Order: sequence, then C-alpha cells, then structure tokens
Amino acid sequence: MKPRWRNDRGSAAAEMTLMTPLLVLLVVGVVQFGVWLHATHTAQAVAAQALQTARVSDGSAASGRRQAEALLNTAGRGLVLHPSVDVVRDAQRARVTIHGQAQRVLPFLDLPVNASAAGPVERLTTAG
Repeated sequence: MKPRWRNDRGSAAAEMTLMTPLLVLLVVGVVQFGVWLHATHTAQAVAAQALQTARVSDGSAASGRRQAEALLNTAGRGLVLHPSVDVVRDAQRARVTIHGQAQRVLPFLDLPVNASAAGPVERLTTAG
C-alpha cells in the first residue's frame, strides 16, 4: 500500500493567523518602551532645568518647584502622568526629584518614571 501524503494547502494562512497577534504585541511593546524612554528623558531634562533655577544665588526650592511644574505642563504634558516634584535646597546643595508614570500604550503595563538632579548652590564671593 502506498503512503498517503497530507495536503499542506492553507497551512500558511493558519500560521499567519496565529503569528499576527504576537507580532502586533511585539510592535506595541517596542512603542511602549520608546514612550517610557522619552518620558524618562523629558523628566531628566526638566529636573536639570529646575535644578539650575533652584541653585542660583537668589533661587529657592519654591522657584525650582514652579519651574519644574511649568515645564512638566508644557514639555511633559501627557507623557509623564501623575508627576510629583520634590525640591530640596539648603546652604550647600540643591536637589530636584521627579516621580511619575509613563503614558500607557499597553493597558496592563505601568512603567515608572524617575529622575533626579543635584548640585552645589551657587555662592557669590568677593575678591581679596
């Protein structure tokens, strides 16, 4: 008796039906990673700018916080969700910390955004 070979017609369509959702999930995952990376870089830039405002000789923690919140409302709007800004300034150092969440592309994935910047407070001295 002769062996009977099965017909492979339609197997490519079945494979594509199974692989397409996985491919879409992979692409959306890459987009989610890009959104998180952009939000993190934006928060880091906002923290650095707020630090520059807080550490100047006539600056304050309140002015650094106002600067960070204003920049987050313009540059980070919709990108960094639920941001919290913490600015600490003493006689020697200033520190800005920003916490939040990245905008969600995947509904089940909440990625945190954390950024901080610190530096010495500017002091003006007289010569001699």
